[in-house]
Amino acid sequence: MTPNGTSAITERPVAGRIDWVDYAKGICIVMVVMMHSVLGVEAAAGQTGFMHVVVMFAKPFRMPDFFLISGLFLSVVIDRDWRTFLDRKVLHFAYFYVLWVTIQFGFKAPSFAAETSWGHAGFLYLESFIEPFGTLWFIYLLPVFFVVTKATRRVPPLAIWGVAALLEMAPIATGWTVIDEFCSRFVYFYSGYLFAGYVFALSDRARAYPALALAGLALWVFINGSLVISGFSEWPLISLALGFAGACAIVTTGTLLARAHWLNFLRFCGEHSIVIYLAFFLPMAASRMLLLRTGLIPDIGTMSLIVTLVGLAGSVAIWRIALALGANFLFERPAAFWIAPKKSQATLQAAE
Repeated sequence: MTPNGTSAITERPVAGRIDWVDYAKGICIVMVVMMHSVLGVEAAAGQTGFMHVVVMFAKPFRMPDFFLISGLFLSVVIDRDWRTFLDRKVLHFAYFYVLWVTIQFGFKAPSFAAETSWGHAGFLYLESFIEPFGTLWFIYLLPVFFVVTKATRRVPPLAIWGVAALLEMAPIATGWTVIDEFCSRFVYFYSGYLFAGYVFALSDRARAYPALALAGLALWVFINGSLVISGFSEWPLISLALGFAGACAIVTTGTLLARAHWLNFLRFCGEHSIVIYLAFFLPMAASRMLLLRTGLIPDIGTMSLIVTLVGLAGSVAIWRIALALGANFLFERPAAFWIAPKKSQATLQAAE
């Protein structure tokens, strides 16, 4: 908790944090920003670049690993009373979704209105509370996962896991993001919750046997890449296996980086993953528009890489500027929006 009585989602003490978790979350958020940046540039330019290969390689595991890590610490808080649980795991994310969907819509509404009308633009804004808007669908869906997991505690866990796995393998495409993404992703979140002990054991093994871990990563890169290239990566069962394999690979990579103290910027990104997730859209979109209009960078791959880096760095800059200007509410939940007693600073790395 910050001095002004707000719930900080960014500046939590490093003491007590698990280093590899921050590295893994950092890798995840970088891949998410990269995906939106690369595909956005390529769609606007009408052609692909070398970054497209990286995005396609990461597709089978980019979101599965993010959701699996998000479920790792749920067992610590799932037995809390419903009021406290809803405050931490629903209202927390709902506050940031409502705030940032309004900010994002403020930038995009004029173009929506130009295409149709301001009335239709207003309808799209209201619709965003049912159909997640833009890049924010992840924090829209997380509270759903939290509530479903807590509400089904008395159901045999393996039965839930089996149903969730079947939903992932089923070709469910209703066109509604919440339904489709729930079916595709819940198994990974629930696995993070259910098998957290095994995930931490995997990290311990990777730290103890780095050479063996590197050999496993090399084999994974070959198999994942081969299946993506061959077009089999999205087949039922294969997609599930690749999602878990990729999540394990990210855990292993994060552990090895933490062990060697390399690429500390990834750890920083992981510690501030929500900051980046909320704010990257603005510098990403602005840099993409600037580069496409000016033609300063003719190569699409290089342009995509620059937009990715600007999205990452720009989101952190927005956060720092907001704090300097006293606009902490952009990244910290004000005390007025708490419905349960505030938590202490000494917290575990929950999926916030």
